[in-house]
Amino acid sequence: MDRDLSEEDSVVDLSFEAESPLAPPAELLERLPSYDCLFQGDGRQIFFPPLEALGTPHEQRGWSSFLEHRVPVVTEEVAREALLSFVNSKCCYGSAAAGNLVIQELKQQSVCRYRLETFSESRISEWTFQPFTHHSVDGPRGGTSPRLWDIKVQVPPMFQEDTRKFQVPHSSLVKEGACSRSLGWNSNQVSGCSLPHFFGRPAGAEAVVCPQVRCPSCSGAKRRAKQPRRCQMCSGSGRRRCSTCSGRGNKTCATCKGEKKLLHFVQLVIMWKNSLFEFVSEHQLNCPGELLAKAKGENLFKDENTMVYPLVNFPLREISLASQRGIAQHSAALTSRARVLQQRQTIELIPLTEVHYWYQGKTNVYYIYGTDHRVYVADYPERYCCGCTIL
Repeated sequence: MDRDLSEEDSVVDLSFEAESPLAPPAELLERLPSYDCLFQGDGRQIFFPPLEALGTPHEQRGWSSFLEHRVPVVTEEVAREALLSFVNSKCCYGSAAAGNLVIQELKQQSVCRYRLETFSESRISEWTFQPFTHHSVDGPRGGTSPRLWDIKVQVPPMFQEDTRKFQVPHSSLVKEGACSRSLGWNSNQVSGCSLPHFFGRPAGAEAVVCPQVRCPSCSGAKRRAKQPRRCQMCSGSGRRRCSTCSGRGNKTCATCKGEKKLLHFVQLVIMWKNSLFEFVSEHQLNCPGELLAKAKGENLFKDENTMVYPLVNFPLREISLASQRGIAQHSAALTSRARVLQQRQTIELIPLTEVHYWYQGKTNVYYIYGTDHRVYVADYPERYCCGCTIL
């Protein structure tokens, strides 16, 4: 059961990024509740999602209708138009060959592409900080921090990846003098100046005036070597204003913003990820498989649910085996680390045609694939320049 948060107990969406992870002292950690989690090498904690009961598999429809499905036949006219369209999109291909070649044979075949998408949510926690600006602190006194999987957040649209960060309620702690760049009281000496001055100074302390530094052009000589005219960079003074602090003598600490206090809190990082498994059935033609994996196909089957089940008795046994393999892989990878929100499996039919043609005494082939008639040609006879990559 998800835990509803009241207005005082709401999750704060973080719109800033901490400069660097900074864990608070050990005594602060003891004041917060612990969770069952898995520790990573970078100090983050992965929280296991609650186990949920699996539903019963729904009855799958028969596949007889898919055996009767046929894609439109590619004719010689369609094959030539597809090649001409491809050639016209290339700057160094001539269209004469595409228009005059003789098509000798069309070998058509359809391949099936199986795709499994698993949309999951994982949560990790990490200590982070921000400058403390004397606002109210939502610490342990306000109540017990909720378990991370009990915090309700708005889920993005299914199968759209996203990452969001939230401040865990009642996890905030203030530590004075905790700046990682501290020189005793949250201050840093500015490098490049001959006198000490600081990024931030304690209350009541006066800023040390930053002196000018030696001119890098004339090295303080007021004139450049072997030149009678005075140095233009320093106007003949031999000194320049310090570029680090612009002559002010101090600069605000980038970590604590001069407040000398940091607000530590547990940050919840939620990642929504869409895992993808794809498989393309075998075919007898020599068209590269990576092209078929990206080709547009005609949808034969779609199954979307909180959890889908392996396909059974599909006419192509390799598709059924791919479905079993993909679901098993996603289950093994995600079960202990993420909560599966939705799964979707599809089967698409991708038309593939091998076109044999004759041109100027030579025979060759090109391929037309996908419902949008994409073309792959390995050795086009009319090319004006070399070094082109044919996609």
